[in-house]
Amino acid sequence: MYVGTLSFDLLLGDVRSLKEKRSVVRPIVAELQRKYSVSAAEVENMDLHRRAGIGLAMVSADAGHLTDVLDRCERLVAARPEVELLSVRRRFHGEDD
Repeated sequence: MYVGTLSFDLLLGDVRSLKEKRSVVRPIVAELQRKYSVSAAEVENMDLHRRAGIGLAMVSADAGHLTDVLDRCERLVAARPEVELLSVRRRFHGEDD
């Protein structure tokens, strides 16, 4: 069994309120969940309206499949024009951990 996680630190564009922030972050989280069947949520910077932290996790029996899905998730978030991806932290836990 393999477990992979990604943590995204995002800078949002022209967002002036927490309500506008939710309208940007929620569709990203929903698309990650829908397209890749990962667990995803906004996890950091909840009180800042121009910053967001999204975390996601996935469990797989195959390390190659897990790596491929995490790569696709990272590309999806990086390609969103309304956010700037400041950093990505990837963690990978295998059977030997």
